[in-house]
Amino acid sequence: MKIRFLPFAEWELDDAFRWYEQQVSGLGYEFLYEIDLTIQRIKTYPKSFAEIKPGIRQALVKRFPFCFIFSVEEEIVVIAAVAHLHREPHYWADRIR
Repeated sequence: MKIRFLPFAEWELDDAFRWYEQQVSGLGYEFLYEIDLTIQRIKTYPKSFAEIKPGIRQALVKRFPFCFIFSVEEEIVVIAAVAHLHREPHYWADRIR
């Protein structure tokens, strides 16, 4: 299964990494480690995650208040958002077709 990030999702991931790394040196890399584990779970079992809207799933990131919002299109997982769980809900909805 391949993974494709939408541009806004890439920006969110980069922004979160920078923020954590500014807080404590090395924390950004711990965040990326948990992100990588979550991506591996999504690649292996994409349809095992909760469907929050028809065709849209959510995968929680351990240790950090983030989740992946994604859809599965044939053999590609499309990540629409790397969403902070304590911010405006569903801000990413217009990214989904």
